[in-house]
Amino acid sequence: MLKIFSRLSFVLGMFILFGGLALSSVSVATAQQPAPNVDDEVLRISKDLYCPVCVGVPLDVCETQACVQWRALIREKLLAGASASEIRAYFIAQYGERVLGAPPPEGFNLSVYLLPLGVLALGAIILFFTARGWLGHPAGGVGAAPASIPPVSAEYAERIARELKARE
Repeated sequence: MLKIFSRLSFVLGMFILFGGLALSSVSVATAQQPAPNVDDEVLRISKDLYCPVCVGVPLDVCETQACVQWRALIREKLLAGASASEIRAYFIAQYGERVLGAPPPEGFNLSVYLLPLGVLALGAIILFFTARGWLGHPAGGVGAAPASIPPVSAEYAERIARELKARE
């Protein structure tokens, strides 16, 4: 019985030893690799930025060596604790507003956002008045009485009556 107990304690001790080693290696491996949400954050930030070298290509899909380095820079800044707005401000300071997908809605750039709305409103007003003219509503509006019918001469009325009888 003592022999069984000593073997059982040996197996249990080895299990604890190997389990502890396995857990410590998992914690070391996870400490060396950044959290997966950092990669998602890098992609999210790089979608909003455009490659300063290539024209009209978002940073997240550009495969130039410069863009690969800029994505690595974004990753480093995120790991250092920088926020998305700080990283964006860094790229704007380095390369100008051309790295933005859209101009910021401030100052003269605000016209880029407001001008289409103004043109749309003007078009709606023109369409309203044009359609109103096409429908031919009298000046008094929709509910106004029709204009009086001009009198018809007796000769003309007689001629119409004869032509209608001839058709029958």
